[in-house]
Order: sequence, then C-alpha cells, then structure tokens
Amino acid sequence: MIRRPELRWPAAAGWVLLVVAVSGCVPANADSPAFSTLTGPTSSTGSTPPGEEAQPASAPAPTTTTTPTTNPARSATTDTSRPAASTTPAPDAATATVRPGTAVTTLATLPVKGRAPRTGYDRDRFGQAWADVDRNGCDTRNDILRRDLTRFTLKAGTNGCLVLAGTLADPYTGTAIDFVRGRGTSNAVQIDHVVALSDAWQKGAQQWSTAKRTAFANDPLNLLAVDGPTNAGKGDGDAATWLPPRKAGRCSYVARQVAVKHRYGLWVTAAERDAVIRVLRACPGQALPTARAIPLGGGPTGATPTPTPTPARSRSTPKPSTPKPSHTDPRFGTCREANAAGYGPYRQGVDPEYDWYQDRDHDGLACER
Repeated sequence: MIRRPELRWPAAAGWVLLVVAVSGCVPANADSPAFSTLTGPTSSTGSTPPGEEAQPASAPAPTTTTTPTTNPARSATTDTSRPAASTTPAPDAATATVRPGTAVTTLATLPVKGRAPRTGYDRDRFGQAWADVDRNGCDTRNDILRRDLTRFTLKAGTNGCLVLAGTLADPYTGTAIDFVRGRGTSNAVQIDHVVALSDAWQKGAQQWSTAKRTAFANDPLNLLAVDGPTNAGKGDGDAATWLPPRKAGRCSYVARQVAVKHRYGLWVTAAERDAVIRVLRACPGQALPTARAIPLGGGPTGATPTPTPTPARSRSTPKPSTPKPSHTDPRFGTCREANAAGYGPYRQGVDPEYDWYQDRDHDGLACER
C-alpha cells in the first residue's frame, strides 16, 4: 500500500501568516492625532508630570507587507516596507493634523516656556490707554462698547463714537448688564484684555517695541466688554489660574487666548497649555476668532443720561466740608489726595489732569469719587 506524503507547513510560514493577519486587523489612524500630539499617550494615571511636555505615542514597528494603507490622508500606493517616521510633528507639520483654523491646531504651534520675571512691567509700557490705533477718530474703549453692547445709545456730536448707555450680554457670567456712562456706573462694564498685559510681558512682550505693545493693548482680537467685578477678580491670570465662571463660554475664551498669542508670537507655560487642552477636549473643533474693523455709529444718539439722584442727607448728619477746587488741581500725589481736596473725576481727552493720575479700571475716567 502506497501512502501519500503528508504536507506539513514549515513553522516559519505559520508565523508569516500570523503577522499578515494581525497587521490587516489594526485600524489605521482611527483617532485624530491633534490631542495625542498635545497630551501624549494614554496612561493609567491619565496625566503628565508637572513641568514636562507630553510626548506622543511611540512610532509603530515597520512591517514587511505592501498592503495599501486605509488612512485617506496617505496615498494608496504608499510603500510601508520603509520604517515608519516618528509621530512627533514639527510646529509647521502640526497644522496638518486637524482642520486648519482650530484652536487645538494652533495651540500645537505655540512655544512652551517658563514664565519670565515680571521685573520692569508697567502699564505705561503698552502705550496710552485706549489709544485710537485704527485712526477712526474714536478711542478703543468706545469701539469695543459699540461692538459688544446691544441697544446702545450714542452721544450726539461725537461722530457716532461715544456710548452713553446699552446692554451687555456678559460672556464671563452669562448675565445681562445695563451700562450707563457716568461716575459710579461706568465700572459696571469693563474692557478686559483676554491675554493680560502683564501676562504678555512675562511671555515675550518685554522684547517688543512700544509701538507693537500699543497695538497689542488696543487690538480688538484681545478685547472683550465684560462684567466689571469679574474682570477685577481675573487680574493678570492665564488659563492655568483663571477661567470664566460661565463654563459654556470657556471654549471661545481659551480659543481667543490662543489666537492672540499666535498672532503676536507669545509663548505659553506647560501648565497653561495643559489647562487649554482640558477645556478644548469638550470642543475639539473650536475655531479661532477673528477681528474686524469696528464701524462708527450703529445706534441712535441721545443726551447724556441723568445720574441717579443720591438720597438726601439727614439733617442731623453734618455735611463734610472740603476746600473749593480751583480751575485745575495742584497735582496731588494720588487720586485719594485729590478726592479728599474735592477734585476729580477727570475725563480722558477733556481734562488735562487725566494724564496726571492712573486710570486703574481703564474706563476713561481718573480719580472717580
């Protein structure tokens, strides 16, 4: 009886088939690399050590097959026999990972450095407060008020510039705020530098010219009309130390910070970058904001609103006496001294004393009482 020879596969052939089968089952680039580039590989801890940049996932080992890749971003005839390139992108390459114009894409291009010393910072290094940098005949503060307020009224005779009253839908708190120009009421709405001037100073602006710093301080891209007390609480914090109380507004807020720092070449700290990433995880497609020229006018004109009358003093309460001010004050050391002598407030562009004192809330009034 003739026995048929048994066909036995060499052990090596079995291994080849196993490698081919496994490699054909791995999904190609299933996730967008934008967040993996910024946040690094997923680990059991889910966090990156403080002060260290997150690293991308390791590059896959090279295969010996020539199976066309399923990634639509690559050519169907790509030869995968070559070793795979590193997944760490250069700053320019990072913009190709997701749709251009998104905050997460642009964040990947920002340098990551430590915060420089605040030494030498002064508000005056950023030029005159609310300068008319666009030469439209109106200061920046009123430009932003016209852009961000609704149902606003303009002062007659100002060529559609000065806002007397209006309503703000505050992006930081989500509340509606009535704005009325005047002593004691203007501060209800303040103009916030989204990237604070002091923060910019510590992250690159020290090396700028005064002209560039003035442009930065008056750029509408970096300015928002917001709730006054909330803005005061923010101080010069970046995204790592302060975010708007209204969570629904945080995506657009950090996107604006990224857009401003990208435009002016400022850097971010590692903690700041990580804080922005945490916000953008909820909105990975968040687009960068843009700034447009702000036209004059846009609302009806009216008379200066009448200030709310103060309650009458009790007859038993003596009225404090103060010296009667002269035409201009003698240039006191502080606004407190000027107010105690009965002087102030001083209006920007109207009263010469305005330039003698600090307008700390940048509302166009100095030495408010």
